[in-house]
Amino acid sequence: MSAQMEQLIAQFENFQAKVRQAEARFAEVGDMQERIAQVETSVTSPSGEVTVVAGAGGTVTDLRLSAGAMRLEAGHLSSIIMSTLRKAVAGAAQQQAGIVDETFGMNTSEQVREAQAEAFGTVEEEPASQQQQPQQPSRPARRPAPRDDDDYFDDGSFLRRS
Repeated sequence: MSAQMEQLIAQFENFQAKVRQAEARFAEVGDMQERIAQVETSVTSPSGEVTVVAGAGGTVTDLRLSAGAMRLEAGHLSSIIMSTLRKAVAGAAQQQAGIVDETFGMNTSEQVREAQAEAFGTVEEEPASQQQQPQQPSRPARRPAPRDDDDYFDDGSFLRRS
């Protein structure tokens, strides 16, 4: 057999190995999707008035109120519902990130926690060695100067897109 033919066979075998690797990855993705579809996090408020169940993608699948919840002032009950809902959705997102981490060997869980801390206004504790010095607050963005044309709807109108 010629050297050129042996090289072609080696390249073809390498190609087949890569196809098998890709197929294995696709199987892992399918398994991951099934596991994510089954994600469910149930959170009950500290005093037990509200229970929220969240599933994949942060979808709220159930909301239960105890009899005692009906005796609460509306604003207080609303606050408890929103707090419990956020915790349930956050828990579901963390479960999903954990599944992605397991499947691909990534660290998306940490990114999810950081994003949640930022979105919900909470601060994650960092080790002292990783804490940064406080930064000066940034200045608010300046509005553009008014335009001199006749199109008055484009000049700070509530219809303008940001």
